[in-house]
Order: sequence, then structure tokens, then C-alpha cells
Amino acid sequence: MSESQLRQNILDEFEFDPSFNSGHINVAVEGDIVVLTGHVISYAERLAAIAATRRVKGVHAISENIEVRYPFTKTADDRIAQRASDILDWNVLVPANSIEVQVEDGWLTLSGTVDWHYERAAAEDDVRKLAGVVGVTNNIVISNPLGDHACIRACLESALERHAELASSGIRVTVKDGNMVVLEGRVDSWDQRRAVQTAAWSTPGVAAVDDRLMIN
Repeated sequence: MSESQLRQNILDEFEFDPSFNSGHINVAVEGDIVVLTGHVISYAERLAAIAATRRVKGVHAISENIEVRYPFTKTADDRIAQRASDILDWNVLVPANSIEVQVEDGWLTLSGTVDWHYERAAAEDDVRKLAGVVGVTNNIVISNPLGDHACIRACLESALERHAELASSGIRVTVKDGNMVVLEGRVDSWDQRRAVQTAAWSTPGVAAVDDRLMIN
């Protein structure tokens, strides 16, 4: 596929997706890298634009520098922090009193300790849609002591074998100190890459994932 055709396909996908306004997003294709620049009116729109780009066949890598420019009066940091704390308190997937919230110039930082990645992800999903948020840094630590390196690798490889789309993909799994899982190899799509990531994070004992998978 030519660079111009890939760019047009991305623009068509942007036009197709009603969840964000792409009028101020610039798309360039340089080799196998898609470069996104410009601005949107919320952090949620920025994430939606990135997700739309990943859906397009032929996108192997993304360089993204989309700025969030809220069209309304800037929300005070203390109000954003209070809203974030309130919504985290209501989410049953986030352990009570486990997450700390800090906000500086609209940029929200999460810290604390949870047992599973899905709890970490749920906390971030909660706050990134809040009005006034321009970005999120997720510093929540996974503390799941179960499993040694051999058990983690065997469990994850079994999970990948059970996945119909990944059984023959030749993904290499390495477990390093601190129970960090390193994923290497090639997959056919962003959806497959996310499936591998999800399997890794769902494996008992995994504290971190280093995703080095390449898109074909």
C-alpha cells in the first residue's frame, strides 16, 4: 500500500468515527510510521484518534503529538483531583483507598499499589474522560507475589496457545527479575497485540510487561 493510500484510509476512518472531531488533526505517513499532530478538545478525543488510527490496516507504528486544548474555562486542579477521587471511590474494580491522585496544570498522575493490572487499568479508564484532564500518567504499581519465573512463563504460554488467533504466531516470552514479562515476535494486527498484552497482564505473578511485539 502506498503512503498516500494509507493516509487516505486513516482520514476516512477518522471521518467514519463519530466519537471525536478530526478537523484539527494532521496525518502524515513516513515509511511505515504514521505521524499524528494537531489538537483536540479533550484527552478522551485524543485517545479516540489514536485508537481509530490503529484500526486501519497497514498501520505498523504511530508517532503521536496531539495537543489537548479545552475550549472552555480551565478547570482548577483541585476540582479535577476531587472528581477523580470521587469516581475512583465509586468503581468496584478499584480497591478502596489504594490510589492517590495528583493534578498539575490539568495533567493527572495516579500512584498507589494494586494486585492486578485490570485494577490499574480501571483506575486510568475512570479518570481519563474527566473534563479538564489534558493527560494521565499511571504510576500505579502491581504487587502480585504469586508465581516464579518458570511458572509465569508456562502459564502465559499456555494462555497464548489457547487463543485461536495466536496459537501459531511464534511469540517469544521471557521473564526477568522483578517478574517482568518481555514479549517479542510479530503479530498481524493491533488487536492481536492487545490480546497478547492482556494475556500477559492476566498471568498471576506478573508485575510489569515489556511489549516489543511488531505489527506485520
